[in-house]
Amino acid sequence: MARILCLDDEPAVGLILQDTLERVGHEAVPAHNVPQALQALAVGGIDLIISDYRMPGLSGLEFLGLLRQQGYDTPLIMLTGYASIEHAVAAIKAGAVDYITKPVQPEQLELSVNQALEVVRLRRENERLRREVMQFRNERQVIGESAAVRRVLQTVATAAPTRATVLLEGESGTGKELFARTIHVQSERRDGPFIQLNCAALPEGLVESALFGHEKGAFTGAIKRVEGAFERADGGTLLLDEISEMRLDLQAKLLRVLQEQEFERVGGSTPIKVDVRIVATTNRDLAAHAAAGHFRQDLFYRLSVIPIRLPALRERREDIPLLAHRFATQYANEIGKPITGIAPQALELLQGYDWPGNVRELQHAVERAVILSGDPVIPAHAFDARRFSLTGAWREQPSLVDYYPANGGGAGNGNGKAPSANGATDKAVVLTSLNVDEAEARLIERALEVSGGNRTRAADMLGISVRTLRNKLNGSRPNGDRGGGGGE
Repeated sequence: MARILCLDDEPAVGLILQDTLERVGHEAVPAHNVPQALQALAVGGIDLIISDYRMPGLSGLEFLGLLRQQGYDTPLIMLTGYASIEHAVAAIKAGAVDYITKPVQPEQLELSVNQALEVVRLRRENERLRREVMQFRNERQVIGESAAVRRVLQTVATAAPTRATVLLEGESGTGKELFARTIHVQSERRDGPFIQLNCAALPEGLVESALFGHEKGAFTGAIKRVEGAFERADGGTLLLDEISEMRLDLQAKLLRVLQEQEFERVGGSTPIKVDVRIVATTNRDLAAHAAAGHFRQDLFYRLSVIPIRLPALRERREDIPLLAHRFATQYANEIGKPITGIAPQALELLQGYDWPGNVRELQHAVERAVILSGDPVIPAHAFDARRFSLTGAWREQPSLVDYYPANGGGAGNGNGKAPSANGATDKAVVLTSLNVDEAEARLIERALEVSGGNRTRAADMLGISVRTLRNKLNGSRPNGDRGGGGGE
């Protein structure tokens, strides 16, 4: 069902339109003049407009112009009792999707409405696809403002328009695939295919077939002819991921294809010409790998026409806040969580870590923090300090818990200090039972004591938000105790 605005100064025509539209399941919204029509449009929810060509005041063409001026893009069918080629051409040129004449024929009206609503559907589908494409592009956009990233992007921009092969070297997780896609998008091949082949992930016996394809019957199980990566990438870009893991015998065949732009399928004898741009990646020092005899030097020279080394994340620490915010926004949108930012202390801690897994490790850390955090602004304690060896404030905070059994006869806390008269050392909390509520109350009291009554610092020590701490302090405690504490 669609909501259709029917603008006509003749009540009889309006009734005919309403009856016809409602009979086929639509809702008619009547208007007898332009101000009424604009008021209905301002309310919203109008899918289609049927407007008279001649009306007192503004004409149908002037109404169309007014709609465009005010930003409405709702499709409009022009209705007139003065049929002429000139009127029809003028209406279509002004932006009407169709033009029908009076007296209104129900069949003609129904057909015109269905066609106009299909235009509406296609427009909405196109807008949805456009948003998805923009989101896809944004997610695959290189993020970074550091000098190291700017140098790489400058080299990429220079190399992309050429046919030269590019070798991307860098540690795992530095975004080699993302930079390879950037090269493709910035090249004249952007409308062609982008095919990716991971040389390390394929079984050894299938790499040749995956590269060049095979003919039917070429080997056991080859029940039909299959195109390889080179054929599928014709006119576009082929990404050979982890090229250093390719077998030496296949390297010779790959070298020939790169030089001749020609190959034969496995089991075939007919040469196949292709136009493919090669981008290769490796997490090794490929020059040293070749010098050690594990990779063909002639292929190395052919692949490294334009070598680009991607910096590790520890070499571009100033980009960590940008990356962390992008990942936080992305995952918050995916799970529908109202994350508005990351606390400055958390960003400082993230920048102090070396990130051996590079951007991929940071991405997963932020995803986990978004999922586990209960605050709109992700606090520092949402990240695992021990796992990431985070420094700074994490190391300054005292340990809050050492458990002493009630019947342990004053057991030590493991650091050589004896318990004090009340059973606690300077950094210990003594639990006289295993009751969870009592343990929580004692921890909160101890945190407030250590922090000097500062709730913000106490909450950070406890690994909870200030709001959660406040709620717990306002709740009941064992034996009527309440958490103390000063201002935040």
